[in-house]
Amino acid sequence: MGEFVRLEVDGGIGTIRLERPPVNAINGQVTAELAVAAQEAAERSDVRAVILYGGEKTFCGGADVKEMVTRSYVEMRSFGAKLQNTVAAVAAIPKPVVAAITGYALGGGLELAMGADYRIAGDNVKVGQPEILLGIIPGAGGTQRLARLIGPSKAKDLVFTGRFVKAEEALSLGLVDQLVAPDDVYSAAQKWAGQFVNGPAVALAQAKAAIDGGLDMDLASGLKLETQLFTSLWATEDQTTGMTSFVENGPGKATFEGK
Repeated sequence: MGEFVRLEVDGGIGTIRLERPPVNAINGQVTAELAVAAQEAAERSDVRAVILYGGEKTFCGGADVKEMVTRSYVEMRSFGAKLQNTVAAVAAIPKPVVAAITGYALGGGLELAMGADYRIAGDNVKVGQPEILLGIIPGAGGTQRLARLIGPSKAKDLVFTGRFVKAEEALSLGLVDQLVAPDDVYSAAQKWAGQFVNGPAVALAQAKAAIDGGLDMDLASGLKLETQLFTSLWATEDQTTGMTSFVENGPGKATFEGK
């Protein structure tokens, strides 16, 4: 358990909780602790799905500008690489990951949320990539994941202007996937993650690998990857359990052990 980031596990759901008041600003220590929490969530067999959460007031206000302004070029090259690698580690967790967004998700905070597979937000949130207003650009995957998520033209609008996006526009753009009342954000994330607690863990990991890996390939290569991952499941208990249960009991009756 870190000072600012911890992994809490309850009923098969692992919550990676940011707790650095007042806005969970990301500094070097938060970056390191996030990387550790992501690795632990990836490796623990009792974690079947993951929630990223910053608490009731705000998800993450972005990188700690007060710390960054004193860094040299060489120091920022190192920090930037570590932050980008940490978001990539979150994105690479081989389990369903949902970001539970309250308050603000700005700059590095939005980049962290984009590392999740699904985003649930309060209907009063504001999100954005305001780095341009500081004379810089997004550096933790924002120029890449944002363009893949909402398309290059809309991504350029947000990155070029640095404007804050309110909840309804964020939903229409595809920046978030679901809006709920602010007090219901975490419970809605628990409900989404809970769908997978008793699901086929290996098959879910392969599904995620196929979708995410395929996005970086041409169609033919993506289809080849899909075939490889699809057929590999015949060497797992997920496939045996799921198909046997279907034949004997009908669809949706299998109980998976995550092996």
